[in-house]
Amino acid sequence: MKIIFDCRYTRIGRHDGISRYGARLVEELSKLHPVTMLISDRRQLEMLPDLPWVMGSDPTSAKEPWIARQVNRHAPDVVFTPMQTMGPGGRDYALVTTVHDLIYYTHRTPPRDLNPALRLLWRGYHLWWGFQRSLLNKADAHLVDSETTRDLMAEHRLTRNPMTVVLLGTEQSEVSPERTAPASKNLVYMGSFMPYKNVDLIVAALHDLPDYRLQLMSRITDDEKARLTALAPAGSLEFFNGASDEEYAAATLGATALVSASRDEGFGLPVVEAQALGTPVLLSDTPIFREIGGAPAGFFDPSSPASFVAAVRELEDVTEWSRRSSASVEWAKRYNWPDAARALLDVLTDAVQRRAARH
Repeated sequence: MKIIFDCRYTRIGRHDGISRYGARLVEELSKLHPVTMLISDRRQLEMLPDLPWVMGSDPTSAKEPWIARQVNRHAPDVVFTPMQTMGPGGRDYALVTTVHDLIYYTHRTPPRDLNPALRLLWRGYHLWWGFQRSLLNKADAHLVDSETTRDLMAEHRLTRNPMTVVLLGTEQSEVSPERTAPASKNLVYMGSFMPYKNVDLIVAALHDLPDYRLQLMSRITDDEKARLTALAPAGSLEFFNGASDEEYAAATLGATALVSASRDEGFGLPVVEAQALGTPVLLSDTPIFREIGGAPAGFFDPSSPASFVAAVRELEDVTEWSRRSSASVEWAKRYNWPDAARALLDVLTDAVQRRAARH
């Protein structure tokens, strides 16, 4: 079975969420079965494992609907892509795509930094499930990150194809961290600044948490930085504007908690990244965070700053903080890349067999 893994979403120089997902999954999958990577820029190889590769067009180019013409030349039995938008037409291989979330069908407000024309297209695409349904039904199978997303897809009848929950992984320490108290009163946020992420609530709540500082890890525009700064108490925000892996790990290890007030997620990888390091997490009380954060997490009402403040204050009890820290480490062990790769290989094998049976 020849597998081509779509690595064209790999970032140059530094991973984002999808980029890291693809890079780690292809690395672990290659330990189980030979894999060929599909890239669109040779510079992506710096962020990927040393594996055979072939070149394709950029996944955001106008050629994407006909990408199969390029991929067919390499005669794969199956192609896996970490997104759901790979052109499915005219292919001679099984196609397995990934659906991470359905957030923008509920929260249709586009990113603030898009130009007006793109904002209009963004909103229009997400007004109707039919576009997504048509695309997904042309593939052979789908990975989803969570039971929550799988159930939503079933509810909206988005695909006739098999859907398999394959949990994302995170890096696991060989020696479990043992932490008894937080090193600071810092709170860490890792994520975008889309409106549905609800970062404003956390920032506003800092007025009632005068001893705390919020460290924001992700890249941010100057306008958004100025807007959030105006909402917060003076000196309570620290912007990393794209933290390195080392900065992110150091901030998380030094924090009281990783926090997210997001109103919706497909998974929430920073949650388990923090838990694996023994840092408690405080999350908006939503089905997806209940599923991913599990019993060790603390939850609050994402419409109530006071509820968030109360959740933070609970962790000022050192005994409670230590209990949640150790429980978080144990919970996070279920999220690992080797298990994800084994589950993916089963899905790919099944997709090839079912396609062969049909043809």
